[in-house]
Amino acid sequence: LDTPLIDASVAQEILPVIPWWLLVTFGSYSLWSLGWGVFTFRDCPEAYQELLQEINEAKNDLRSRGVIVD
Repeated sequence: LDTPLIDASVAQEILPVIPWWLLVTFGSYSLWSLGWGVFTFRDCPEAYQELLQEINEAKNDLRSRGVIVD
């Protein structure tokens, strides 16, 4: 395959590995981004209390309908 402006040795040695290099780069960035998000994740005590309240409301609703909960 003739590529303009690129030596034949570069075309044979470098071009075939570029897709893998891009895949590894994207994977590394994705893992870094996910890790940074987990590292900087903030606790939300208000959301925790709200969730517990909603769970209790759901349990009470199910109990009023005759479902055994717990």
